[in-house]
Amino acid sequence: MYRNGIKPLFDFFAAFVGLVLLLPIFIVITIFLYFSNQGKPFFFQSRPGKHGKIFKIVKFKTMNDRTDGEGKLLPDADRLTSVGRFVRKTSLDEIPQLLNVLKGDMSLVGPRPLLTHYLHLYNDFQNRRHEVKPGITGWAQVNGRNAISWDKKFEYDVWYVDHLSFTLDVKILIKTVLKVVKSEGINAADAATIEPFDGQ
Repeated sequence: MYRNGIKPLFDFFAAFVGLVLLLPIFIVITIFLYFSNQGKPFFFQSRPGKHGKIFKIVKFKTMNDRTDGEGKLLPDADRLTSVGRFVRKTSLDEIPQLLNVLKGDMSLVGPRPLLTHYLHLYNDFQNRRHEVKPGITGWAQVNGRNAISWDKKFEYDVWYVDHLSFTLDVKILIKTVLKVVKSEGINAADAATIEPFDGQ
């Protein structure tokens, strides 16, 4: 009952209230990133949702579009702006995804939506992460986020699918707030972002 009935309603109302309360911060960050990223404060990208259905995720854009002499994008660490670094460190870049929750593409809690070109790389176990809506935060995020291996991330995602409950969602939301305050697990150990998944 919670998974298919109460959870969607809770997501909608919580996302609505969250957007209203965070609106001043939303506006300020948008203005700063507008000037920091040459008029591009938002980042849109196709991601797989429940059952692999593709949707457009929206986040604050934390990296600029600087390129090298050949026109190729510079490494992530070189494109991460000072404003973007702060926004990412504080996890404020996730705020626009409340709009995705309102649309019904995402949930507050669930496996993080990954890149679409990973879809063909998943084995049957890993693909089970798509049995529920993706979330802004999830069991993997409060247990290491980008600082854990891909194997462990998938293990946590599928564990969440099998144990989804109201109590677990509340626990994850509380732990998320604590993680954000401590700025834990934002980046992988030796990179600005986690290494790409290669199917291994």
